[in-house]
Amino acid sequence: MDNSEIKAPAPALWTRDFTILTAGSVVSMLGSVLASFAMDLMVLDLTGSTALYALYGILYMLPNTLAPILAGPFLDRFSRKKTIYTLDFLTAGLFLLLAVLLGAGGMRFPLLAAANLLLGAIGGIYYVAYDSFYPLLVAEGNFQKAYSVSSTLETLTMVMVPLSTVVYRAAGIVPLLLANAFTFLCAAILETRIRAEEAYIGGARTPDAPAGLRGFTADFREGLAYLRDEPGLLAIAVYFFFSSLCGGVTEVVTLPYFRRTFPAGEYVYMLTWGMAALARFLGGIVHYRVRLPERRKYAIAMTVYIALAFLEGTYLFFPVPVMMVMTFLSGLLGVTSYTIRISATQNYVPDGKKGRFNGAFNTLCTAGVVLGQAAAGGFSLRFGERPLVTAANLLCLAAAVLFIGGRRRDISRIYNTSA
Repeated sequence: MDNSEIKAPAPALWTRDFTILTAGSVVSMLGSVLASFAMDLMVLDLTGSTALYALYGILYMLPNTLAPILAGPFLDRFSRKKTIYTLDFLTAGLFLLLAVLLGAGGMRFPLLAAANLLLGAIGGIYYVAYDSFYPLLVAEGNFQKAYSVSSTLETLTMVMVPLSTVVYRAAGIVPLLLANAFTFLCAAILETRIRAEEAYIGGARTPDAPAGLRGFTADFREGLAYLRDEPGLLAIAVYFFFSSLCGGVTEVVTLPYFRRTFPAGEYVYMLTWGMAALARFLGGIVHYRVRLPERRKYAIAMTVYIALAFLEGTYLFFPVPVMMVMTFLSGLLGVTSYTIRISATQNYVPDGKKGRFNGAFNTLCTAGVVLGQAAAGGFSLRFGERPLVTAANLLCLAAAVLFIGGRRRDISRIYNTSA
C-alpha cells in the first residue's frame, strides 16, 4: 500500500492541558451549583416575593451584560489563561468572606444582592475568557467532541442541586459557601498548571497601533464591525438574545410556580427539571460518540429551535409525569442546540477575534436574560406564571423563524462544517 494512502491518526482530544482545564471547570461548577441553588432558596425564604427574587437575579445579570463586551477586546490582547485562574482565586475569596459575614448574622437581602452584583461582574469576564481560551486547547476536528464533553460534565454537576437543598435545610447556607470557596480554590490551583502558549497575544496589533483607551476603543469597534460583516454570526447572536430573554422569564417564574402549586414544590421542581439534566447528560454522551451529518446541521438546529419553543412554552399546563417527559425531550434538544452552535461558531471565528465575538455574544445573551427577568418580575404582579412562559416562548419561536430561517444560507455556511 502506498504510504500516501495511509491516513494520519486524528489528533487527540484529551491532552494534558485540555484535561486540566476540564477538571478545573468541573470542580468549580460542582461548588457553584451547590451554593447558588441554596442562595436562590434563601432569597425566596427571606423575601417571599417573586419580584424581589427577579431583582436578585437581575443584579447578577446587569454587570454580566456589560462586562463581556468590555472585556472581549482586552482578552484578545492579554492572557486568557491568567484571567481565568485569577478570577477563580478571587471568587474563592469572595465566597469565604460571604460565609464569614452570613455566619456572623448578616443574613440580609441587601448583602446577598451586593454579593450577587459582584459575582455577576466576575462571571461576565470569566465566561468570555473561558469560552475564548477553551477552543485553543482543542485539536482541529474535535470541536463537537470537546463541547459534548463540556455539556455532559456541566449537566452532571446538576446532581448537586438536591444535595444543596438537603444541606441548606439541615445546616443553613454557611457550609455550602465554604464548600464553594474550597472548590474554586482547587480549580484555580489546577488552572495555573496549564502550559498552553497563547500565540494570539499581541499578534494582531501593529507597532503604531493606538494604546490605552484609544486602543481599547479601536479594538471594540473592530469587534462590532466583524460581527456586522458576518451576517450569519449576527443572526445567530440575535436569535440567542431572544432565546435568553425567554430563559430569563422562565428562570424567574418557574421555581416560585412550583413552590406555590405543589407541596414541597422545590423537590417537584428538581424532579421535573432533573429529567432535562438526565437528557442533557445522555445527549452529551451521544454527541461525543456520533458525529452529526455535516450537511444537515442547519436543518437539525432549526428543527430543534422550533420544537424547544413548543415544549417549553406548554409543559406547565400538564400533569407532573407529562412535564417530566417534556422536559426530558427539552434536555435532549437543548444539548443538540448547544453542541451545534458553540462548536460551529468557535471553529469559525479566528483565534484573535474570539474574545470580541464571545464578548458581544455573551453581552447580547445576558442582556436578553436581564430583560426577561425584569419583564417577568413586573408582569408577575398581574399575570400568572404559565401565560408568561408561553408568551416568552412564542416570541422565541418568532425569532427562530425570522432570524435563523431568514439567514439560511449564511448560517448554513457556519453550521454545516466538520467542526
